[in-house]
Amino acid sequence: MELRKFVVPEFVVGQGAIDLAGRYVSNYGGEKVLIVTDEGIIKADWLEKLQESLDLNNIQYTVFQNLTPNPKDYEIMEGVREFFSKKCGILVALGGGSPIDCAKGIGIVVSNGVHINSYEGVDAIKLPMPPLICIPTTAGTAADISQFAIINNTEEKRKIAIISKAVVPDVALIDVDLTTTMDFGLTTATGIDALVHAIEAYVSNASSPITDLNALEAIKLINLNLPKLVDNLDNYEARSGMVLGSLLAGKAFSNASLGLVHAMAHSLGGLKDTPHGESNATLLEYVIDYNFDACEARYSEIAGAMGINITDCSNEKVKVLLLDRIRSLRDLCKIPRDLTHLRITSDEIRQLSINTSNDACLATNPKHISIKEIEELYARIC
Repeated sequence: MELRKFVVPEFVVGQGAIDLAGRYVSNYGGEKVLIVTDEGIIKADWLEKLQESLDLNNIQYTVFQNLTPNPKDYEIMEGVREFFSKKCGILVALGGGSPIDCAKGIGIVVSNGVHINSYEGVDAIKLPMPPLICIPTTAGTAADISQFAIINNTEEKRKIAIISKAVVPDVALIDVDLTTTMDFGLTTATGIDALVHAIEAYVSNASSPITDLNALEAIKLINLNLPKLVDNLDNYEARSGMVLGSLLAGKAFSNASLGLVHAMAHSLGGLKDTPHGESNATLLEYVIDYNFDACEARYSEIAGAMGINITDCSNEKVKVLLLDRIRSLRDLCKIPRDLTHLRITSDEIRQLSINTSNDACLATNPKHISIKEIEELYARIC
């Protein structure tokens, strides 16, 4: 077996996990906490739930909520100023991928100085962050356990990927209850985001037997439970299944990385500020179509994990069946089939393609793609 390294944080999964936040802050020696969250989480009353746990443990805190979807570099730098001005020593991220990635960005700059955009790429962080506790409220991004932070470089209008074991949280408190307030759009977009994580990890050229096990099981869980939530958002058992699927997909992609879907979605998010999960869901079909001949056996196994009967099927037939399944799931989730609604110009396609080609996630895509081919792929979708 090839020598490999795997990184995951300590994590606690189950109903009531958020109630452990105060105890964990105390364990890490925290006296003053910077809570990073957003307005939607506050309206859902989850911040109040977190504050109750901190109050019970006599932990002081201040709340930083000045952030938007696709966290921006200037929001992170504002958070850094808040961290220092309020004399905080520990970070608690409460929310989906945006608050968690924002908290990671704040932690990076607090310990290492200079601007957050300086840390793009792999292993560019020299000093460890302050302790970071993540409490996710979605079942999809898995930012709470990953060694990825995705930040929007607003001057250049592109997302940067920061990949380092230094951004792996110290602990993730994964509470199924916190996902029950997601609406239909957020439930489905984050759910397919988790599916893309698992699929891209499984076909990644950095995959391994351990990431494969997590990825395939995640695909099975998401394929089974996401349609149930489409029918009934109050299906708690399906919510639990999606939380587990997202966790396993996160363990897979954090250690096997991703591919062309995420590289293109990051580019779209940077230039057009598109919702990340929705972009992934739209792009997935087109990227599988492009990649398929590079790893036919792997995509066949993915099809099997999605419940498709591929017995005695040719590779071409498997491809047709898998793409049909991806389309039907995307349509079920009411996610756009293409990008025409964004009205992307030819000049923007060129810039999107350049940014995609420079994205760190592209390095582990199973098939090489040139800038010209990326342009052709965007043009086909737009």
